[in-house]
Amino acid sequence: MSFIKEFREFAMCGNMSYLAIGVIIGSSFGKVISSLYHYA
Repeated sequence: MSFIKEFREFAMCGNMSYLAIGVIIGSSFGKVISSLYHYA
């Protein structure tokens, strides 16, 4: 899981606002993908 490792390094050196925006975008993107799989 290199993505989680890179995200953790980014979260440690990045700003908390960027981290919050990343979490919001990631959760919304996951919901869109799951809804596409649901209708497919």
